Amino acid sequence: MSERIYSFLGLARKANKLVSGDETCERAIKAGKVSLVIVAEDASLNTKKKFTDACSYNNINIRIFGKKELLGKFIGKNLRSVIAIQELGFSERIMQMIDDEKNGCGGESIDKKKSI
Repeated sequence: MSERIYSFLGLARKANKLVSGDETCERAIKAGKVSLVIVAEDASLNTKKKFTDACSYNNINIRIFGKKELLGKFIGKNLRSVIAIQELGFSERIMQMIDDEKNGCGGESIDKKKSI
């Protein structure tokens, strides 16, 4: 499931609906051009707090997901700790995919019989 999320982020990048990097994302949040912020799980505590606070203040959705290396790789960049999605449709789908993965609702266990 994670691979699908990373691929979807790459699609958002190709559609030009994604910005990345600490300062660029911070400017986009302040300008009100962001509907979702994704912070890497292995980002520093300071970065996580900074963007959690900024998103809370500006009423923007935030998710902690992925690794810096993979976030960068799938959007065609180097390491990226922060990614911001600028389009609501992409944001809603990505949030749903991340939440489903964290809640274990990916559909992997459908039609599997329980062993007694």
